[in-house]
Amino acid sequence: MTTNIRVSGDVHPRLADGFERIRREIKLPEVFPQAVLREAEQVAQSPARTARQDHTALPFVTIDPPGSMDLDQALFIEALGAGYRVWYAIADVGAFVRPGGALDAEARTRGETVYLPDGKVPLHPQVLSEGAASLLPGVTRPVALWRIDLDAEGRTVGVDVQRSLVRSRERLDYDYVQAAVDTGTADGTLKLLAEVGRLRLELERERGGVVTLPTPEQEVVRDDDGLPAGSTGCRCPPRRGTRRSPC
Repeated sequence: MTTNIRVSGDVHPRLADGFERIRREIKLPEVFPQAVLREAEQVAQSPARTARQDHTALPFVTIDPPGSMDLDQALFIEALGAGYRVWYAIADVGAFVRPGGALDAEARTRGETVYLPDGKVPLHPQVLSEGAASLLPGVTRPVALWRIDLDAEGRTVGVDVQRSLVRSRERLDYDYVQAAVDTGTADGTLKLLAEVGRLRLELERERGGVVTLPTPEQEVVRDDDGLPAGSTGCRCPPRRGTRRSPC
């Protein structure tokens, strides 16, 4: 079982030294090569022109940790007769990363974004991951869009995926969404997210699957003497790195 560690506020020098040793030990890259940065700047201004369906009228939202700018997933759920239609958008990095280019080669070397207690080592340069390819609110973005139809019990009755254009309406965070669900004030997509979530969890129980797998999380803070102190607790399984699902 993995333990997730986060650091609040300024990182203590001893911790910073330790994190740096870990980076060196597992050979994490420190910076992007200049050729990669130049290509990222260029493609951010001119993504690949691919035929796409226009779904910008759908009111997508994103749900991520507070302050996140690398938004790679967006969601919209609507009632469909007695069931539901789930629209799930994933940022289409293929619109920016050209096969055989410097960006492509660097991404294959890095493999994924690595989240660390004091930051992250991104898969793609910031101009893409937090800019042109990020599903930020109010801007049109290229995505791979899944349309998943569910019946009244949450079972899948239809699936389709296509390259599309979407425009997120709001950038929400986990705590806000969880509070809205817990207090009964959630509406629209958030209300249906809770309903669909409960139905899908029940189906998972029926088939004997693992419904939740809490992982311990440790937060390192500064006490009155300026020394690191820890607090631990269990949260929902993280989506990646230290991220976690709210519902």
